[in-house]
Amino acid sequence: MSDFSPAFLVIAGLLLALWTAGAGWVILRTSARAAEGKAARRSARRMARMIEDAPAIPLLVRADMRIEAPERLAGWLGLDHLPQYLSDLAGSEGRGMSPEQVAELASNVKRTQRTAAPFAYSVTPPGSRRGLALRGMLADPAISPSGSALVWVFDFTESERELAQLRREAARAREDFGALVGLIEAAPIPMWFRGNDHKLRLVNAAYVSAVGAPGPEAVVEGQIELVEETGGENAAEVARRAAERRKPVERVVTATINGARRTLRVTDLPLAAEGVAGYAIDIEDQEEVARAFRAFRDAQRSMLDQISIGVAQFDVHRRISFANQPFYRVFNLPPGTVGEKTGFEQVLRLAREGGRIPEVRDFPAWRDEKARWFTLSAPVEEHWPLQGSVHLRIVAQPMPDGGLVLIAEDRTEQLALSAGRDTLLRTRAATFDNLFEALAIFAPGGTVELWNRGFPHAWGIEPEQLEAHPQADALLEAIAGRLAEPKRIAAIGEVIRMATLDRQRGEGVAELSDGRTLEYACVPLPDGNGLFTVLDVTASRQAEDALRERNRALEEADAVMTRFLANMSYEFRTPLTSIGGFAELLVSGVGGELSPQAREYAEAIAQSVGKLTEQVENVLDLSQSEAGLMPLNKQPLELHPLLSNLVRAREAVILSGGLTLNLRGDAGRKIAADAAQLARAFAHLLDNAIAATPAGGRITIEIRAAGQGAKVTITDTGTGMTQPELARALEGLRTSGDGLVTERRQGLGLPLARRLIESHGGTLDLKSRKGAGTTATVTLP
Repeated sequence: MSDFSPAFLVIAGLLLALWTAGAGWVILRTSARAAEGKAARRSARRMARMIEDAPAIPLLVRADMRIEAPERLAGWLGLDHLPQYLSDLAGSEGRGMSPEQVAELASNVKRTQRTAAPFAYSVTPPGSRRGLALRGMLADPAISPSGSALVWVFDFTESERELAQLRREAARAREDFGALVGLIEAAPIPMWFRGNDHKLRLVNAAYVSAVGAPGPEAVVEGQIELVEETGGENAAEVARRAAERRKPVERVVTATINGARRTLRVTDLPLAAEGVAGYAIDIEDQEEVARAFRAFRDAQRSMLDQISIGVAQFDVHRRISFANQPFYRVFNLPPGTVGEKTGFEQVLRLAREGGRIPEVRDFPAWRDEKARWFTLSAPVEEHWPLQGSVHLRIVAQPMPDGGLVLIAEDRTEQLALSAGRDTLLRTRAATFDNLFEALAIFAPGGTVELWNRGFPHAWGIEPEQLEAHPQADALLEAIAGRLAEPKRIAAIGEVIRMATLDRQRGEGVAELSDGRTLEYACVPLPDGNGLFTVLDVTASRQAEDALRERNRALEEADAVMTRFLANMSYEFRTPLTSIGGFAELLVSGVGGELSPQAREYAEAIAQSVGKLTEQVENVLDLSQSEAGLMPLNKQPLELHPLLSNLVRAREAVILSGGLTLNLRGDAGRKIAADAAQLARAFAHLLDNAIAATPAGGRITIEIRAAGQGAKVTITDTGTGMTQPELARALEGLRTSGDGLVTERRQGLGLPLARRLIESHGGTLDLKSRKGAGTTATVTLP
């Protein structure tokens, strides 16, 4: 040990330390690399597994067309194993790719290897339903530095099927959409679509026609709304409300469609996030039908309230929905029965409490039996005898909707009337047999239904001929032998036919061979029969002939008198005019100065002549008017000046009598009349009013228009007259002082006034009441 120096030992120690450190480093480095290799192998296995499970398979095609790929690709292509070259991918017997597909793939790979241009397309191997998508690119030098191409093969069989299904569904959707658009366009109701901004985007032809626009573009551009704003909300706001609620909004509004107001049911339907669709259905006809139905129901119920028969309606739930007042009265129901929707069984119970159903032992069973009326198919009629001799006729009519109409008729009075009718028929038969006239009743078929005992006696036939109720032809054949002229029997048959068939009255006269004269008549009866009456007028005809001869003599005498009065008009007026003229000459002193007494006599003569002249003119005018000889000179005449002159002429008499006279009316009213004759008529009426009105009384004259003519009313507050007195005054008569006889009045004012007014085509109407005055109304055309 002494041979080694300390320096050597130090160097040896350093070398040993360096060797130990190097060995440790190598060991550590080797361990790290072993760990990295293990991790790399694990990562490679994971990546290989991931590639195996990946939906795409890599295919590496080298420059010499050798290929590298997982064996899984051979399974996709239907090959037993993966070949070494690209050209071997074309198998046989329908396995692998077709030669054409391999050639296309090779062409694309070569182009990518030369130009680095990628490619992508899809193929379906022959005999396989698997779809493969090929996406090629130049491989990274790290993968293959010799300019290889990397082709990724994707299996998109499921995607292809889905795409095909989606294509078919899309095509079907396009077809359905086209059909839907065509259907919407051809729809007879207005339809539209709004976007998310709630503005119109699409309308159909019915919408365009409804708003009267030239086309849908004009509607969308002008945002022409079909429905006006209602309740402060327009159509767009309603659509916005439907979109916010995500629920359809339906409303009934009125709109103008083709110039007419129609009732529409408008629906706004939100379509998820796409917008809001809308359509409008014209329900005007339905509303009209509903209004007509309601009007019909109200009219029906109003009519049912007016009839005397009780009617009630029960709904499908067997609750009363309507009852008229007679139904309430028939069953003594309390008020509010209909309003409370009382059930059928409860109604029967209420009627039982009121004693308005028959006495029954088992009421529940009887009530259940009546409840079966609702299930019947035909109406049921029953008769209910009640206490107090009351008889009800009940008719139950089942309704198609399951309800029931119950009709209750109180037949008590009808049964009493039926009994009375039987008595009346017996009384009628007894009355017919004891009538003075002979009568028979013929049916529309011509048979004799009824006759009295005087009928065969009047025609001279045997009563046994009527017992078989013969036809009219057989009866007339028997009567024809009793006529003076048998051919006249046809007239009797025609009268019977007119009454029974034509429903017209007919009459005639028959001369019998024994010299008797019969008057016959046949009138239609309400029951369709004809009443044939016969009366023996032989004696009355003889008396009528005698009276006719006397009447003819009187008419000739009246004509002689009329001519006499007409001819004496001149004879009466001429002497009176001469006397009056001479009296006026004496008064004026033409014959010399008269003494006071002589002058008084002359004035009395003139005054008496004037009165006599007036009375003579009245008598002559009255006689001429009655004979139709009154001469009239009609000219346009104003009534107001005419009446004013008459009032002024009597002003002194009115004032002296303490009377008040008021003349009012249409001052310019004109008529066509004879001024002189009409003035005389009004003068008589006015004089009678003045004479009948005591002091302090009032007379009113009023002129009013009456169509093209006029109406003049003269009213006084005088003593008035009773109706008999008024009738006698109009005839120119008055009652004598002792009240026993009626004599001619001295004055003929009222009869003459009436004749003068009637000669003008007018009328005079007098109304008077004792102590209340008289009103004379003159109507002139």
